[in-house]
Amino acid sequence: MSIDSKDEVVFKALANGLRRQILDALKEAPRTTGMLCEQFSDLDRCTVMQHLKVLEEANLVLVRREGRERWNHLNALPIQAIHDRWISQYSGHAMSVLTALQQQLDGEPE
Repeated sequence: MSIDSKDEVVFKALANGLRRQILDALKEAPRTTGMLCEQFSDLDRCTVMQHLKVLEEANLVLVRREGRERWNHLNALPIQAIHDRWISQYSGHAMSVLTALQQQLDGEPE
């Protein structure tokens, strides 16, 4: 899988609000699938499992099995890679544009 296709899978996983909520829950602490089903009780277990599968395929969730329990852990490395590759580069440019605009508004020479 190329780097761009890995990014594509991560972006797809992050595009869904419920999956972002699951990641937020896992950011606090690892949870079993049962715990996540309880937390998102308005969804059936199958739906939660489908979302976890997408997150696992994007390498955003790492699974550790303990007996019959499936523990889901957040893996923030793919998000960090997206940040490093995309967000940090664009935020630097955006800040320089905003600084130039502020200087123009304040009447300061560039």
